[in-house]
Amino acid sequence: MEKYQEVERSIITKFRKEIWSRFVKGVANYEQIAEGDKVMVCISGGKDSFLLAKCIQELIKHGKFKFEAKYVCMDPGYNKKNRELIESNAKLLGIPIEIFESDVFQVAEKLNGQSPCYMCARMRRGFLYSKAQELGCNKIALGHHFDDVIETTLLSLFYGSEIKTMVPKIHSDNFEGIELIRPLFLVKEHDIISWVKYNELTFLNCACKFTERVTTHEDASKRKQMKKLINEFRKENKNIDNNIFNAMGNINMSCILGYRDIHGNEHDFVDYYDDLKR
Repeated sequence: MEKYQEVERSIITKFRKEIWSRFVKGVANYEQIAEGDKVMVCISGGKDSFLLAKCIQELIKHGKFKFEAKYVCMDPGYNKKNRELIESNAKLLGIPIEIFESDVFQVAEKLNGQSPCYMCARMRRGFLYSKAQELGCNKIALGHHFDDVIETTLLSLFYGSEIKTMVPKIHSDNFEGIELIRPLFLVKEHDIISWVKYNELTFLNCACKFTERVTTHEDASKRKQMKKLINEFRKENKNIDNNIFNAMGNINMSCILGYRDIHGNEHDFVDYYDDLKR
C-alpha cells in the first residue's frame, strides 16, 4: 500500500470519529459544499490544509454528491527549503497541487515593516480570491479548525471589545459569487496532531519569513496566549472549549447590553428595554 493510501485509510478508519465524522458533519450542517460546486482548496503547507485536502479528496470519492476540487498553493515568498517541503508532501500524499507565485511577503514588509501580519493576511486573501475567480471556482476552502474558532472568539472579546467568532462560511464582499468555507470547522486540533503523528508526517509549522528573524517566545502571539489560556481552563473543566463554541450559538438577546444587526445597525439595551417586558 502506498503512503498516500495509508493516510487516506487512517482518516476513514483510525480517525473516523475524531476527524472524518466531524468533517462530514461540518460540511453537511453548515451546507458548505453542494452538488456541482467547484472548490479551490488552499494549501499553506501546514498540517491543517493538507488534512483538509485529503478530506476533500475522500469526500469526492465517497460522498453522496458530485463536485470538483482544485488544490492550490500560493507561494508568497517562501524560502527554498519550505517550498520544497510543500512540494514533497503534496507528492507523498497524492495531492495534485498547483503553485502560483506572489510577492506578498515583500510588499507587506515594505508597506508595514513593523507589523506586516495584518497586511500580509489581507493581501493573501485577495490573491486567493483572484485565483479562484481565474479557475472558475465558486468556493474557497481554508483549513481553519475548531480551536481556531474558539481562540478567535476570545481574541475578539479580550482585544476587540466585541463578541464575534469565526464563521463556517462567508460570502465575499469583493468577488461576486464566491464563498469562503471552513470544512474542518468541527475538527479539533489535538486530533489533527494525533493524525500527523500516527502517519509519521512532517509539515511546515510556520513558513512566514518574518517569524524567522524574531523571537518565538510562547507569549509573542496573542493567538498563542489564547491557546495557553484555554489549556489552563481545560485543567479545571474538560468541556471548556465546547462551552465557548456552543455559547456563540446560544446568545440570550435579553441579557446583553447591545448588538449590531446583519445590516450594521446598532441597537442599545435602553432602546429595546421596554420590549423585554413579559
